[in-house]
Amino acid sequence: MKKMLTIFGILGSTFTHAQNPIIHDQFTADPTARVFNGKIYMYPSHDIPAPEGQRQDWFCMADYHVFSSENLTDWEDHGVIVTHNDVAWVRPESYAMWAPDCVYKNGKYYFYFPAAPGGNARGFSVGVGISDHPAGPFQFEPENIKGVMGIDPCVLVDDDGTSYIYWSGMGIRGCRLKDNMKELDGESRVMEGLPEGFKEGPYAFKRNGIYYLTFPWVRKEGGTETLAYATSKSPLGPWDFKGIIMQESPTGCWTNHHSILEYKGQWYLFYHHNDYSPKFDKNRSARIERLSFGKNGEIEEVFPTLRGVGVNPATSRIDVDRYSEASKGVSIAYVDTTNYFKGWYATLSEKSDWLKYKDVDFSGLRSDSYLIAQVKAEGNTELIIREKDSKGKVIGKVNIVCLTEGQFRRDNRGRWMTVTAALDYVPSGISDLYICSKDGGVSIDWIEFKNRDKYFRDASGGSISPDDNGFIRRWLLLDPIDKPNRSNTVFTDSYLAEQFHKEYFPGQFTTISKSGKEEKVEKQTLKWHGIDSERFNVKLFRFADINKKQTYGVMFWGVTIIDCAEEISDVRLSAGSNGASCWWLNGEEVLLLSGDRRMVEDDGMSRRLTLKKGRNILRFSVINGPGMSDFCVRFLDESGKPVKNYSISTE
Repeated sequence: MKKMLTIFGILGSTFTHAQNPIIHDQFTADPTARVFNGKIYMYPSHDIPAPEGQRQDWFCMADYHVFSSENLTDWEDHGVIVTHNDVAWVRPESYAMWAPDCVYKNGKYYFYFPAAPGGNARGFSVGVGISDHPAGPFQFEPENIKGVMGIDPCVLVDDDGTSYIYWSGMGIRGCRLKDNMKELDGESRVMEGLPEGFKEGPYAFKRNGIYYLTFPWVRKEGGTETLAYATSKSPLGPWDFKGIIMQESPTGCWTNHHSILEYKGQWYLFYHHNDYSPKFDKNRSARIERLSFGKNGEIEEVFPTLRGVGVNPATSRIDVDRYSEASKGVSIAYVDTTNYFKGWYATLSEKSDWLKYKDVDFSGLRSDSYLIAQVKAEGNTELIIREKDSKGKVIGKVNIVCLTEGQFRRDNRGRWMTVTAALDYVPSGISDLYICSKDGGVSIDWIEFKNRDKYFRDASGGSISPDDNGFIRRWLLLDPIDKPNRSNTVFTDSYLAEQFHKEYFPGQFTTISKSGKEEKVEKQTLKWHGIDSERFNVKLFRFADINKKQTYGVMFWGVTIIDCAEEISDVRLSAGSNGASCWWLNGEEVLLLSGDRRMVEDDGMSRRLTLKKGRNILRFSVINGPGMSDFCVRFLDESGKPVKNYSISTE
């Protein structure tokens, strides 16, 4: 009794984003793509570096993965579906699992693959695995398909259910399959009418009653492969050669191998290139381009792009080096030449340089979102990001400061930096990015748009209560005052006494301002903001960043109103702050937190205080150098429990 082997996929579930190449963590050559159940499944071969003892200058493939996507942007790796050691007829450790295919018929999925047979057999044979699901598990037939001697199987299931198999080996051959999809139904024949020259990797499909046979073809002696095609009125020919789908690789990659499908009304070409292996063209990676037909059914020539297809969510990493268009001065280079899978970066050398990245989906970005960019430059400069083109609305400006002088001097010229920038404008729906440099001499690895965490909301009218733990969350906060302290070690009691008791604006210790009112502090014009904090600890650093103000080396001022229905005696003000802070209740200083501090709940406590009946005014100031400022504050009673029987307002 013959035994059939069932292989369960080793689930990887890795998601990557679609830019060419589409899979970023492994080589994926010879991509056969099929549409099953409204989703694209891709069956590539899996190039790997040859292990010791194997031929080092040749193709080396030990297994197959299968990937799927619903949007051509996010790809799920379903893991290994079979290896060269798992099928009875395949020679173990043969490393010859070349280009496969998979089709659906009569409720089953048939996975066809070439491999080196065991025993005394030479060359390649083709086998088949059968599954109830396109990602497996597959049950593999213990014997190869008799009469198929070659590589690169492709199966066409015609409209009437008749199936045909094509493969390459001494030319391109084809034959009808029996209904069991495991045996040839007759003798195979050479496909006639194809051009002279080396051909392999056949991929057949039918459109509008016309059969298309597409194939890699070396048209010049000593050349590399093009992708070409022929048509026929019959699935087995004779064929009428039509021409080229894709020219030879501009960088000399010897092979190309492909598949063609229609998905959601658009035709696509899947193919490969040695993007992640520039010095060795036997390690290839899958790419995708859009494909179109002329009015008479001719396939229009397809040109390779970096951008590829698929919509890139703005909230996912956008590798702008995979641009759609660019000026002549833009160049790309590998981020790390010891690990090409880390990808590329783009350099805008001159002031006039620009690049465009198409099809970015801004849906879901809020008006307070921001962007992050990985950049490096030879001097201080600015990246300008617009919508669509050079005259489009400015989405944001990325200020790149790699060289500073004075107290905070630093020199990051030529070093990668992760920088953030607020947005001036958020496009709606799907749009294009246009990126240019103010001065040139800047490189970009990637950008990403992010929604801010909700740290604050505008304080509404009326009053609120302390939170469940007694923390005070409603405040009037003033934009930060510049205090360029290089280190927090200067925060001695004497220094803080001078800074905290200095008058920066009129009524600083006596009046309560209003949200929106401005104060003049030396050369700065600062505004008051009424806020409710979403957290018990008020994130002053985020407050400054949201309002596009200096975040480091600053002093913050805030005030709130505590309304008590009755007098509350013997309470203590309990506070914590990142940076030094000073606290006043009803015009009297009640607590000083000095030195270089981190925000710790109840880090310091005042002496016993009395909250008088009616209105009490609580003020604070926080000063910080290079750290991220925040604070928390509440009142505790004699037993250490939070005091909560009062209301909080800002007017």
